[in-house]
Amino acid sequence: MTEHVVRIPKKLIPLFSKRSRYKGSKGGRGSGKTRTFALMTAVYGDIAASEGKSGVILCAREFQNSLDDSSFAEVVTAIKSDPYLVTRWEIGRQFIRHVSGRVEYVFRGLRHNVESLKGLARILLAWVDEAEQVSEPSWAVLIPTVREPESEIWLTWNPESEKSATNKRFVENATPDIQIVEMNWRDNEWFPDVLNEERLRDMDARPDDYGHIWEGEYKVAFQGSYYARFLTEAETLQPRRVTTLSRDPLMTVRAYWDIGGTGAKADATAIWICQFVGQNINVLDHYEAVGQPLATHVNWLRKQGWEEALCVLPHDGINHEKIYKVTYESALREAGFQVRTIPNQGAGAAMMRVEAVRRLFPRIWFQDETTKAGRTALRAYREKWSEDRNIGLGPLHDWASNSADAFGLMAIDWEEPRVQRKQKAGRYASAGGWMS
Repeated sequence: MTEHVVRIPKKLIPLFSKRSRYKGSKGGRGSGKTRTFALMTAVYGDIAASEGKSGVILCAREFQNSLDDSSFAEVVTAIKSDPYLVTRWEIGRQFIRHVSGRVEYVFRGLRHNVESLKGLARILLAWVDEAEQVSEPSWAVLIPTVREPESEIWLTWNPESEKSATNKRFVENATPDIQIVEMNWRDNEWFPDVLNEERLRDMDARPDDYGHIWEGEYKVAFQGSYYARFLTEAETLQPRRVTTLSRDPLMTVRAYWDIGGTGAKADATAIWICQFVGQNINVLDHYEAVGQPLATHVNWLRKQGWEEALCVLPHDGINHEKIYKVTYESALREAGFQVRTIPNQGAGAAMMRVEAVRRLFPRIWFQDETTKAGRTALRAYREKWSEDRNIGLGPLHDWASNSADAFGLMAIDWEEPRVQRKQKAGRYASAGGWMS
């Protein structure tokens, strides 16, 4: 038997090297995942036909009104790109059929035709493209319909929401028979120059959307985002400042807080862990919890190995906690932590923090895995906008603002001693008869 070699991105080779009930790939544009899955459906069908199996390859999307809305063109292009496969499949205007007559493609929309899937005979493989849009009722009907021995279900999608049915079923609640590979543009060895030009254009002109379009991030585009562009640059430009960092044993570990409270309706308490190393700020960890007592936050610090951190609190750290009548400052000292409270910055404090963060962003580095949730909050932190007056009204206080405020406190604390030193140096220079 002649061996046939197909070219696919290296990162996807392990996925197709062994059988799994569920195989999938999620990520941004230009990764090659859709073209690869289209190509591999033809390989899968050819192998099945060569083994004497009969049935269909189902290509599905949640919405499909005609073949124009389906993966038909993608599959045709993939087959025609391979000199061997083009001899194994007959392609017509509305059909794709194996030369043996045993296997053919079927294209269906799920939302309005899901019950018709039950009438399909012998689904050997189901590939669901644009799977982000597939609803839970559609998955619930499709999955038991694909019931042939050793049949598989494949899916490809660009994630938009953690709350989507696809994310909950195949990512949050993944089981050993679910194999999902994240693919983005840099994972595609054949990423074309024309797409790279589009990518760079989006990075500059659409920073709020860039992460979702190209890096496979959940969609968090918000009008007036303060830090979207800076985060995009940190995550993508060389040297990438979202990476793997090591704790410097000689430098102080600092924990910057934004204080919430106890009870279900309280604001979240947020903490950023960082070190000031030379001229850089290394952000090592992030934490947020809603409605929990102080003991919960302290336990997290100790569990993560931050028990020697200098806890830096906002001005309300010296206020009494609403329920327990103790201050965070006194309670943290009693728990064995060093504590420092930043004085009230007065009117305009929120925008002072925003501007300080913007100035410092080029020197801020992030530990990738442990700060993901915090970076999501920073990306969502934005201007409150008056549609009637078409003006900004300052930072919006919502779920993202607690982590953003703690991050801003870090920036203010980094800048303040340096500003004071410059002012002091200027006074000394003037007294000595020269001007700085």
